Amino acid sequence: MKKVLLVEDDSHVCSFINKGLQEEGYGVTVAMDGKQGLDFALANTYELIILDIMLPTMNGLEVCKAIREHKIETPILFLTALGSTENVVIGLDSGADDYLAKPFKFMELLARMRTLLRRSQSLDSSSDNEYVFADLLIDDDTKKVTRNGQPISLTSTEYRLLLMFVKNPKRVLSRVAILEQVWGVDFDMGTNVVDVYVNYLRKKLEKYQGDRLIHTVIGMGYVMREEE
Repeated sequence: MKKVLLVEDDSHVCSFINKGLQEEGYGVTVAMDGKQGLDFALANTYELIILDIMLPTMNGLEVCKAIREHKIETPILFLTALGSTENVVIGLDSGADDYLAKPFKFMELLARMRTLLRRSQSLDSSSDNEYVFADLLIDDDTKKVTRNGQPISLTSTEYRLLLMFVKNPKRVLSRVAILEQVWGVDFDMGTNVVDVYVNYLRKKLEKYQGDRLIHTVIGMGYVMREEE
């Protein structure tokens, strides 16, 4: 039985999700405020955390950051009524793996959960790997990235995005393909979250005056290749 931590202060939403997940065979622990949710996350082991953003005592962003600061890599799925691109990016930057805007369909919640659980299991079973592209080095065992010997600090989402590009050099990737591989979303979310993250990643990769490695292909997407 997979253990899920549900942190949600709306009693109706909480009851709806709790009942549905238990019927699907999940073991659910419920916290009704941010502080209690953080305490549960630090004291126990879960396969997945479902986290509301607007919570009493501590908001979901603060809870997520605190969890990651304790080096806990459990997949975190944000539930939020704030669905703008800016709010999505802030949520993902805090260390979350995915988000689902309210109101939502329970079947979509289940699909997002299955994607995150599969991704987590895949990472747990992965072997030691190093990837090299131009002057870029990625150690997928330690999750360290360097360019021309300089360390580059990335969020978990930026790291997954970079690794996807490195594994697909010279291949043009559409925004939908990137959403599917990095966020586990197989449809266009209607936001420019991909473009925002590509720009974040470019700035970090080019911080030490390095050549551009991720290029825009107008009307098609992005490609990783060396400057011509």
